[in-house]
Amino acid sequence: MRRIIFILLLLAAGCSSIPADTGIEGQVRIGPMCPVVQQGQECPDQPYQAVLIIQTSAGRQVTRITTDAEGKFRLTLAPGTYILHPQTPQNSPMPFATDQTFNVVKGHFTQITIVFDSGIR
Repeated sequence: MRRIIFILLLLAAGCSSIPADTGIEGQVRIGPMCPVVQQGQECPDQPYQAVLIIQTSAGRQVTRITTDAEGKFRLTLAPGTYILHPQTPQNSPMPFATDQTFNVVKGHFTQITIVFDSGIR
């Protein structure tokens, strides 16, 4: 009986309703990184490791992911409309990024860029 249950669980795991080629991917960046930017001086935004919460359009949490050290992420999701909520570090108002609503279409990875405001001025 245990063996049958184990086999059924394996089969159910292999029959996921989320297509492997469907979801979101992108990068998180932070900027500005220079206190004063002068003409001719470059001050590009930098990659930023962050925690991202994915919610349904009704606000129910679907999952939570942490980007890699380069701020990159990739996540399979079922087709639908979602809200990406970037987490601000605890006990701090900065850095800050706004929520983004996005759509996932079957057979496609939606590209998303999140830019955190560093608060540097």
